[in-house]
Amino acid sequence: MDKVEIEILLDFIIENIELVEKRFKKIKDVDDFLNEEDLTILDAISMRLQATKEALKNINKKDSDFLLQVADKEYWSKIIKTREIISHHYINLDAEIVYIICNEKLNELKENIIKLKNSFRR
Repeated sequence: MDKVEIEILLDFIIENIELVEKRFKKIKDVDDFLNEEDLTILDAISMRLQATKEALKNINKKDSDFLLQVADKEYWSKIIKTREIISHHYINLDAEIVYIICNEKLNELKENIIKLKNSFRR
């Protein structure tokens, strides 16, 4: 995977994270996801998370050492595995998992992606 392709995927990931952050702003509690109106937000966020994890999976598949610049293999593996849960076990998707990702994990991921993107500028 060449530098341009990786940068495109990183930009895509940042865009997805920012959309998730925007959509998540009105969610104050996991139960907010469970009413009819906000269930649509859960669906939209889940789709963006899935796409983000898919992009990371593609980067990892082509150049796993690239991701290791900012975090260890276990960190990336956990993130990529959440994509599998969203993609293949959607019927069992737990709103609490999505809430925790958005509330506790997303900012760290965004920071790591920005660090990776900035690594091209050195």
